[in-house]
Amino acid sequence: MTTAGVLDLDRAWDLHPQVSVRPEPFGALLYHFGTRKLSFLKDRRLLVVVQSLAAAPTARAACLAAGLGDDELPRYGRALAVLVQSSMVVGRTP
Repeated sequence: MTTAGVLDLDRAWDLHPQVSVRPEPFGALLYHFGTRKLSFLKDRRLLVVVQSLAAAPTARAACLAAGLGDDELPRYGRALAVLVQSSMVVGRTP
């Protein structure tokens, strides 16, 4: 799960089924229809990661597929952890 604001990158994650993603020039808007929360992604590569979570076996695989380097993984793990805390991203069950 998440520990101290860091997401477990070796776990499978998905966008919550009630979340809509609207790409924007600055990144994206995420809207959760259940909680009515709005989140802003200010990084286009984070948008690519979020959009590829469903097809990737782990968050780490989604990050690497988006072209992130190993040195960038902690920062993106923290960004994904924030999305988990706001219920935009949820753990995938087998």
